[in-house]
Amino acid sequence: MEKRKILIIEDNSDIRESTAEILELTGEYTVIVAEEGKSGVDLAIKHNPDMILCDIMMPELDGFGVLYMLSKHESTQHIPFIFLTAKTEKADIRKAMEMGADDYLTKPFDDIELLNAIESRFKKRSQIQAKVAPSVDNLRLDDQEQAYLLQDLANHGRTKIIKKKQSIYEAGDTPIYVYYLKKGKVRSFLNYKDGRELSTNIFVEDQFFGMESVLLNDKYGDNAATLEDAEISLIHKDIFFELLYKKPAIAAKLVKVLSQNIREKEEQMLGFAYDSVRKRVANALVNVAEKSNLQTDEVTIKISRDDLAALAGTANETISRMLADFKDEKLLTKEGNAIKIFSVNKLKHIKQ
Repeated sequence: MEKRKILIIEDNSDIRESTAEILELTGEYTVIVAEEGKSGVDLAIKHNPDMILCDIMMPELDGFGVLYMLSKHESTQHIPFIFLTAKTEKADIRKAMEMGADDYLTKPFDDIELLNAIESRFKKRSQIQAKVAPSVDNLRLDDQEQAYLLQDLANHGRTKIIKKKQSIYEAGDTPIYVYYLKKGKVRSFLNYKDGRELSTNIFVEDQFFGMESVLLNDKYGDNAATLEDAEISLIHKDIFFELLYKKPAIAAKLVKVLSQNIREKEEQMLGFAYDSVRKRVANALVNVAEKSNLQTDEVTIKISRDDLAALAGTANETISRMLADFKDEKLLTKEGNAIKIFSVNKLKHIKQ
């Protein structure tokens, strides 16, 4: 069996030599080394290694630059890439993953950490590249089977607890994950140049979000943040695409979800163009109530004035005035962030 080739790009000679020695001692790898970023890029293009281990902090061309340059070459853009970094700041790690790195190791790392990280990435890449031809059975899944597969997909993600009002991703970020909301609420929104926000959607429990940019292989066009404390499953895009490839019926179901999201955004944009402020605020309240999965006409929702203003596309002062008007009309009552709506149906059919 031919040995796998691993390219190490590291300017520290001690780390470079010890890492190469560890890999060569396994007898499974052929090791190529580069002392800095520019020669590392040249060696990657020349030898097309099976994996690249690359330091972040290097003179002239750092690790981020190496990854960027290799991403522009068709022959190297899909090579598994692991960053080696002595920096533990979250911003550096986040930037590395957003740029498309598969993993990172924080120096100093031991032999087992190194080998486990490499084997884990090779195993994942093998699973993704396995040729699994979709069968006729894969095209026919009943609702229960689809629900099971989607839940199984969510369970494969890394669960993260995110506090209220915290960012999940920002416009311009490179998508790494598809997100599944286990608990809590999340909103997506756009930023005006003057600092104001416009909410574009609200996601509740058992919903996927962040799929559009992953499917388009494009940067996020909006932002996502928690409306309340949330439990979210982060599903790596490789796992997501693996399921879509194996089960086309799931792909069809998710396309329907995306189509529904697009329709909702179109209706929202039309509302901003033609509805009165009164109607927009009423629709925003109805939207939150319906997304809360409460099946009664009388409901209590929790949303801040800022978030409601962003959802309705208006100013905070206007929200206060509209809520006072609705209260006078006996449509709702308000205590803090809690709004008790006496009839969702009446709000839904409120006139301009």
